[in-house]
Amino acid sequence: MAGQFRSYVWDPALIVAQMALMQAAYYSSLGLWLALLGALGGTGPSLHQIFSDEILGFSTPPGRLSMMAFVLNALTCALGLLYFIRRGKQCLDFTVTVHFFHLLGCWIYNSHFPSTLTWWLVHIVCTALMAAIGEYLCMRIELREIPLNSAPKSNV
Repeated sequence: MAGQFRSYVWDPALIVAQMALMQAAYYSSLGLWLALLGALGGTGPSLHQIFSDEILGFSTPPGRLSMMAFVLNALTCALGLLYFIRRGKQCLDFTVTVHFFHLLGCWIYNSHFPSTLTWWLVHIVCTALMAAIGEYLCMRIELREIPLNSAPKSNV
């Protein structure tokens, strides 16, 4: 591995810390989006909006606001992938991990497995958006040109 570019050592503590950081970023930004959109719609953020599978839907204003918050949260968390993960090939892994832990949280909060079609559609779309945009942003950083001009500048 001496001639390999960007050789990384497997560091479980770093991976767990990144997972915890992304989970915290996911719920804090979702709470902020729910608060901002709730202020526009006249409702306040609640755990029910975050974890309930029955609130998401097109038929009620709180359901539409929650769906918008989840989509905007996916875009915000894509920026989190850029700043905290910084590797394009790890974006899908961390995105699926965040949404898997959210699925477990919803299962525990509701005492039943999420069964509504709208919940699944919203979270599949949000997973795809977060992974694709996060990978795109990370790849833009990874593919930047490496400056080869290493000669010192002189101001004569």
